[in-house]
Amino acid sequence: MMLWRQFAMEWRLYSRDRVAMFWTLAFPVVLLLGFGTMFRDSGGPKLSVVRVLTPAPTARDAAFDQALTDQQLNVQLLSKAEAEARWSRGETAAQVEPSGDGYRLRLNSYLMAQGGAAAGLVNQAWLVAQARLSGGPEPLRIPVQVESPGHRRATNYVSFLLPGLLGLNLVSMGLFSVGMVNVSYREKGKFRRLAVTPLPKWIFLLGQVLHRLTLTILQAAILLLVGRLVFGIQNQGSFSLLLLVMALGTGCFMAFGFALCSFADTSEGYAAISNLVFLPLMLLSGVYFTLDSAPGWLQHTVALLPLAPFIRALRAVFNDGASLAGHGLGLGIVAAWGFAAFLLALRRFRWS
Repeated sequence: MMLWRQFAMEWRLYSRDRVAMFWTLAFPVVLLLGFGTMFRDSGGPKLSVVRVLTPAPTARDAAFDQALTDQQLNVQLLSKAEAEARWSRGETAAQVEPSGDGYRLRLNSYLMAQGGAAAGLVNQAWLVAQARLSGGPEPLRIPVQVESPGHRRATNYVSFLLPGLLGLNLVSMGLFSVGMVNVSYREKGKFRRLAVTPLPKWIFLLGQVLHRLTLTILQAAILLLVGRLVFGIQNQGSFSLLLLVMALGTGCFMAFGFALCSFADTSEGYAAISNLVFLPLMLLSGVYFTLDSAPGWLQHTVALLPLAPFIRALRAVFNDGASLAGHGLGLGIVAAWGFAAFLLALRRFRWS
């Protein structure tokens, strides 16, 4: 009964903080809707190329434009003045412009990831256009098949993003909802007052854990419901496996929060410490994009961090209906980080 009252108290305190409720429950949905709406028809942003119009269009130009469209490129036909203005603002990754009897391709050195990929398709389109104009056979192209890594079904970017947001929510919950709250309690003297009350310390801490655990389930349910209703995506695997992976991640990142809060005496100090951990995890763990083009040493380093293998396991279950057979090492890394953080939290935890 005492544990239930503490659990209910945690929920009442949390429900009074409307800002925290927005960032915890509503903001992930905003991200999912925003990115999902922009990229819902593909596996990511469609590659674009600017094609500068020639003063007197020819059959060659028409054949080239058609070949560019056939390559699934987003072709923007602009006048020379419009194209140059866009280029000077840094908004163009790849630009095709007339040059002598042919064309030249300009790539933005700041946007080589998009421009380099577009350049390969532009050159393929040019070969196809030349073949069509000469009446010869078109160059043979390797067939392309789009499918998810587990071969279950083709997926889009929203399917890739949703498990990443689930993982990012758990990190945010552990570092900010758990860690920041406990630093605030210590800073305001609440822990000192609790230490002289009949309330057992384990009930106070377990009440926090249960509150965050139910909040995590609510977060996940809202994201899964929005994904199903708005984008037509759903869990392809076992819900029990999905909950198992989520529970492991919840324990790991809550332990992170308890451990990190022991290193700060003020909320301002904890904000710096938590962001030092949160930002690298968010940017490098595959939440929004993969690191397949990053240096090998960075990819190996990221694989040892807890969020990257956690998200890989989530995506395998959610997108491909996979088992956890091939993710034992990754989930072991998550468990090891969680256990180490828990031991550190126990060693350093203090009430004052």
